[in-house]
Amino acid sequence: MTSVMDQTSSPAPVPSNELLEDLVGVSGRRRTKNAVMTGLMFASVAIIAIVLGFVLVTVISKGWGIVHTKFPHWFTDDIPPTARRVGPGMKAAIVGTIVTTLTATVIAVPLGIAGAVYLNEYGKRNVFARLLRFLTGVMAGVPSIVMGLFIYVFWVLPRHQEGLTGLAGAFALACLMLPIVVRATEEMLKLVPQNLRDASYALGATRSRTTLTVVIPKASAGIISGCLLAVARASGETAPLIFTVSVGASAVHKTNWNVFSGPNTALSLQIYANAKETLASAQDRGWGAALTLIALAFLFTLVARVMSARLSKKTQ
Repeated sequence: MTSVMDQTSSPAPVPSNELLEDLVGVSGRRRTKNAVMTGLMFASVAIIAIVLGFVLVTVISKGWGIVHTKFPHWFTDDIPPTARRVGPGMKAAIVGTIVTTLTATVIAVPLGIAGAVYLNEYGKRNVFARLLRFLTGVMAGVPSIVMGLFIYVFWVLPRHQEGLTGLAGAFALACLMLPIVVRATEEMLKLVPQNLRDASYALGATRSRTTLTVVIPKASAGIISGCLLAVARASGETAPLIFTVSVGASAVHKTNWNVFSGPNTALSLQIYANAKETLASAQDRGWGAALTLIALAFLFTLVARVMSARLSKKTQ
């Protein structure tokens, strides 16, 4: 009995000097790596912030003049029919951007969320789910102009002139938004703890009810952020709209609220069309359209952040 107590009360072995030196060396190397990576991270953030600052300053300085001096006609008057004419407005492009992007959002977001729910909650690792993930990755890497040509061949050409509508542009933008929504939503659903699902199943809820009432509300903040990223990309695209909404980037000057009939235009198209002109009046409208597009993107971001914050508080 005494020998056992002697063994249990014996002091712990003291590490040798060589082991202590090794531990100190490993700790020093880790601190050095951490300092280096932290410095690189802050340097990357600083470079991005500087570039973004230059872009914002340039766009605001060149576009604020026409937007401010022509307010509110910039937002209420249609686009001048010729590039030589001086003055506002940009109502047709603003309306075209809003209706086309909203229509694309209505198409892509429900499909993307449904696809992500299937991949994470139902399909898991089966053959069809792996194929769907592969196709989603391929779509995410396809250039935007290819999406525009795809819609042009399969939607616009069979309908000839009547196929050039805001709906065709929305289809092209939806093809660009869909993989972003799917990937972002799937990643957010993966972050939902499994024990929440198990608790719901234990209470007798079905998988569909658990998904709708537990999983999606818990991941709603991240899902909204992913959808916002898709909307931000779609609202600034030019190439898909060139082939789908009108016969030319600057061919439409009148406001068209009907996304199902008649050609349309967008802010990105007006930026592209006016940037090619050598006339000062056209270039001013191009810079004004760029500033307006940034302002719309900022507004969408602000609304989405407010909604995301409110949903996060409700699910906590």
